[in-house]
Amino acid sequence: MPRLILLCYCLIYLFANRSLLAQNETEANPQGQESNWVDLFDGTSLNGWVNVNCAPSTWTVRDGMIHCSGIPTGALRTDRQYENFILELEWRHLVPGGNAGLFVWAEPISAPGVPFLRAIEVQILDHAYGKSDWFTTHGDIFPIHGSTMIPDEPSRGSRSFPNEMRSKPTPEWNHYRVTCQDGVIKLAVNGKEVSGGSQCVYRKGYIALESEGGEVDYRNLRIRELPSSAPEPAMVAPLDEGFQSLYSGVDLEGWSVPPGSEDHWQAKDWKLIYDGKSEAEEKHLWTKQSYRDFVLICDWRWSGDSTLRNLPVITPSGDYALDGKGERITEELPFAGDSGIFLRGSTKSQVNIWNWSIGSGEVYGYRNDPATDPAIRRALTPRLAADNPIGKWNRFVITLKGDRLSVTLNGLSVIEGAPLPGIPSEGPIGLQHHGDPIEFASIYLKEL
Repeated sequence: MPRLILLCYCLIYLFANRSLLAQNETEANPQGQESNWVDLFDGTSLNGWVNVNCAPSTWTVRDGMIHCSGIPTGALRTDRQYENFILELEWRHLVPGGNAGLFVWAEPISAPGVPFLRAIEVQILDHAYGKSDWFTTHGDIFPIHGSTMIPDEPSRGSRSFPNEMRSKPTPEWNHYRVTCQDGVIKLAVNGKEVSGGSQCVYRKGYIALESEGGEVDYRNLRIRELPSSAPEPAMVAPLDEGFQSLYSGVDLEGWSVPPGSEDHWQAKDWKLIYDGKSEAEEKHLWTKQSYRDFVLICDWRWSGDSTLRNLPVITPSGDYALDGKGERITEELPFAGDSGIFLRGSTKSQVNIWNWSIGSGEVYGYRNDPATDPAIRRALTPRLAADNPIGKWNRFVITLKGDRLSVTLNGLSVIEGAPLPGIPSEGPIGLQHHGDPIEFASIYLKEL
């Protein structure tokens, strides 16, 4: 009996101490999940990551680190979205004054007219920048390209500045701990919380590393997910739809550059530029690969000076407006150029880019052909002019299924399900030469 009593006391003691240990662990870690960390980087490959709009050489693995060349400007993101989480990583710049960043709750591809993702950005700047009224060497948090946030103090505009300078200069390592929960973000730098924000939109999305000119290394990336708060759809970034970038930002790999046009079609960081001056026999720029059905995203803007010109007025039917004498009616408008995007190798199947009042997006080869059925000419005439002012970026989303074409411009539908009789079933995509300077960017394609 004494042995039995002693055994009971021992069991009671053990259970009591186990409960005390569990209680202490819970108090130290309210989430009770300190062990539930997952590596975001396996140390040997970029599995689990998506190169959004950079060259293969931009993001590589070196000695157990993710190395970023900084060229071109763009992003590397996770292949899945995250909502509530704690993220830890270490970073170091390799060049004094280097620039980079961490995006959280990001969209899957770049925002219109920029190489960056819509996101909340956590700044990663080298110590050599020094402190200023607009940014610091580290730890600024701010919304970019459509995201919103209420910044913690000290702040300016929507940017939260760190309340203490804790970053170390190149080539020393710095540690970030980013806590994101229910639209609230907090950043700890080298062990101390320094900045943050609340009421963030989005509050679920991708995590990304930014390439922005600075050569930088990342290591020890890990994440611990926290319970979801079931955000409304408006608070969640769009999902990856499978778009692949057709432009690397460092060269024209994947494009057939016409002999004699090498100095005219050029890769300039995140922009693919054309000076409009090629005198080669073939002046258009074509993809090497052919495509059947696809959705194409392409940003563009006029880069030259505009002049006033008298341009024809086109009616909703696709006809030229005529006066009482049967002559074309014109109107004086600023004009910066003419260009377009060719579909499936057909120069007749050209989604037009120009400054006429009809707006960009029409298919000139069909609309301007009197032999084309009037209903088709009407369908291939833009419903409205959706162009941004000259010099500003525009975004096309061009969908081609079979011989049916739809075009949105800057988020507005200008062509919807219009037929393109006789268009080839397959062919390359072309960027048109028309003698005018123009810039392209964010060229993504999804095959259907």
